[in-house]
Amino acid sequence: MNAKFSPSLMTMDLDKFKEQITFLNEHVDSYHIDIMDGHYVPNITLSPWFIEQVKKISTVPISTHLMVTNPSQWIEQLIKIKSEYICIHAEVMNGIAFRLINQVHDANLKFGVVLNPETSINVIKPYIDLVDKITIMTVDPGFAGEKFIDSTLDKIRDLRNLRNTNNFDYLIEMDGSSNKNTFEKIQKVSPDIYILGRSGLFGLDENIENAWYKMLENFSSTKQSSIY
Repeated sequence: MNAKFSPSLMTMDLDKFKEQITFLNEHVDSYHIDIMDGHYVPNITLSPWFIEQVKKISTVPISTHLMVTNPSQWIEQLIKIKSEYICIHAEVMNGIAFRLINQVHDANLKFGVVLNPETSINVIKPYIDLVDKITIMTVDPGFAGEKFIDSTLDKIRDLRNLRNTNNFDYLIEMDGSSNKNTFEKIQKVSPDIYILGRSGLFGLDENIENAWYKMLENFSSTKQSSIY
């Protein structure tokens, strides 16, 4: 499977909102939108309202990453605005995982689960066959610019092996510090989706077209054959 790219709109230039989305529509596979409640992580970012604004001009799917303590409070809003993927941290789903998964699937949307760097894949094995996407945090969540954690790549490798062995069909996504300095090590474990933030895309150039092609050049210059 070829690599897919999902820009994290938390790190885009909001004063160039329409310009950047219009260009990226022609090049990316999805948009990654973080919603943080100030409790699960100390930061507060974006909202369902922001997703509505993106959907007015977006032509690609939107993946919402809920970094919140109580995901149940957000699900109905995201279903109403039809976020194509609704992704929730495994750490806050104990006791409600199957209910949330069913709620999202019953709305004909896709469900994703997110794992923090210190969270084991074993936590999600009771429902792993039901999820559409698994996001591995390669940094501590909550802020842009966090340090890349190399050991998280083992989980991407293990998820690929699990998928192949059991014929699962979830996508594998990595989130955190995906850029020129880390592309080579990430490519070795072949996630399906790379989330691109400020260091990987938006901060490369003030012009989004220039930034995009610089990202592709950085990605290609380190690209190597996967070991999987």
